[in-house]
Amino acid sequence: MKRQKEIDHYTYRVIWSDEDKQFVGLCAEFPSLSWLASAQEEALRGILKVVANAVKDMKSNDETVPEPICSRRYSGKFMVRVPPEVHRQLALDAAEEDISLNRLVSTRLSKQTS
Repeated sequence: MKRQKEIDHYTYRVIWSDEDKQFVGLCAEFPSLSWLASAQEEALRGILKVVANAVKDMKSNDETVPEPICSRRYSGKFMVRVPPEVHRQLALDAAEEDISLNRLVSTRLSKQTS
């Protein structure tokens, strides 16, 4: 099967599943799709085929195909709701560090994603 070039821009990963005792191929833009295989390379090839088929089916049914994450533009802003006691503690931590609440949360989040 000739792969559609656009699916190469999606976000793929392969993880080991202790439960299945196999590798699982995943695609972030299609969270309901996966592919099990005994080797990592097979899992990646499998999920690529599944995504290609899904995109083909979506197009033939005039459905909206997800945009690759790498192509999306992000503003750098998002709102998150936390319990009042967490908000209070974060505000106290920011005040004690003499920085803004925004700076404190941004710094903590960036440490979590590194």
